[in-house]
Amino acid sequence: MTGSAGRGGSMARLLFVLVAVLALAAPVGAQAPPTTVILSTTTSTQDSGLLDVLVPMFERKSGFTVKTISVGTGQALALAARGEADVTLAHAPSLEKKYVTDGKMTNRRLVMYNDFVVIGPEDDPARIKGEKSALAAFKKIAAAGSRFVSRGDKSGTHVLEQGLWKQAGVTPSGAWCIESGQSMGATLGIADDRKAYTLTDRATLLAFSKRVRLVIMVEGDRPLLNIYSVMEVNPANRPRVNAAGGKAFAEFMLAPETQAVIKTFGVDKYGQALFVPIAGKKDEDF
Repeated sequence: MTGSAGRGGSMARLLFVLVAVLALAAPVGAQAPPTTVILSTTTSTQDSGLLDVLVPMFERKSGFTVKTISVGTGQALALAARGEADVTLAHAPSLEKKYVTDGKMTNRRLVMYNDFVVIGPEDDPARIKGEKSALAAFKKIAAAGSRFVSRGDKSGTHVLEQGLWKQAGVTPSGAWCIESGQSMGATLGIADDRKAYTLTDRATLLAFSKRVRLVIMVEGDRPLLNIYSVMEVNPANRPRVNAAGGKAFAEFMLAPETQAVIKTFGVDKYGQALFVPIAGKKDEDF
């Protein structure tokens, strides 16, 4: 009995030693690959309802879970640049290219476009309806001192708006210029309440069409083209970036099946598509 007990004790000690050795041999910090993908994106992709369709599609296909941070494009890009997101979907080409050049983001590729429009109250106090030039419309709004609601949030829409004011030779200030500091949907609500002009992407306007009485005044001008790109976050920014998940989402956005969904999104509800898919296109094609 004593011999059997001794042998049993020796075997237990040997097993303990083997487990300890294996534990020491395991890579430090080894863990299962992350299953959550953090997407930073502009409010227009959320407000339009497009992500409500695409995100579940991606989750079913990939097995990843998506956490969406929907803010102004400037904030979305800044979050990604700090490594607080894994992939970003934005619409501010000049800012995007800067982040890629700086090494914060990689593999910028075009996904889709829609357009911006200038909208305003039906009585049109600045007399801009039918203008072919957005710059001319902005000059008239400023000259008339007509109310204009700006996003004021460094979003892609705000960046474009600032560029248009600058080209028009106008510094928007005074009681007529109102900053919302909010999303496109919220900005539309404020502009509608104040019977003011504003710049909006067409997709969000269509999505809020039943809540907003403002009408399209200016459309079709080349500077109003609104191009969306997807970019992966450089994992060098932060070790915890889910590079595989970010790449998977970017590839999903460019896949033919996804592009086909984008092509028809909104047709059943609004009678027209909210976005035009452009995977494979380059900036110079526009």
